[in-house]
Amino acid sequence: MTSSSFLLLFLLSIALHFYQPIVLANGDTDLIQKTCKSTKYYDLCLSSLKSDPTSPKADTKGLATIMVGVGIANATATASYLSSQVLRIGTDTSMRKVMKECADKYSYAVNALQSSIQDLNTETYDYAYMHVMAAADYPNACHNGFKRYAGLAYPPELVGREDGLKHICDVVLSIINLLGW
Repeated sequence: MTSSSFLLLFLLSIALHFYQPIVLANGDTDLIQKTCKSTKYYDLCLSSLKSDPTSPKADTKGLATIMVGVGIANATATASYLSSQVLRIGTDTSMRKVMKECADKYSYAVNALQSSIQDLNTETYDYAYMHVMAAADYPNACHNGFKRYAGLAYPPELVGREDGLKHICDVVLSIINLLGW
């Protein structure tokens, strides 16, 4: 064998030794689809997870964590929206009070979802489940606040936001159930 053939064979063997298959950007779309099929809101789950660049490499717990992040973003945006509405309300003190209470409720939902991330990280799934359930219930407390004052209508904008957070939390709860706790 000539020295150039030996060198070529040597380089080829080194290249094969360090060869790592390339992982496609699609990642484990089967896990994402299978996980989302176990939820009540398949389209919401699928679009949320596919929009996150870390989801293809995530395991089921990671997918739950990503969805909790979606819930945190939703609740934070709603709390901010409500706070901005408090500033725009004129002299209607009842409406101002209820909107402030609602902003607080959505902030509590954010805190509950943040706690659920800690619970997922420590694999205390029962507590994660409990915190997500609490987060899903805070919009109800907001809605009920409007019922305490005669003549106050629940704003249509809040109906969509309320449903959005509840649906996101429902997806998270379904994923937590897959973790086998």
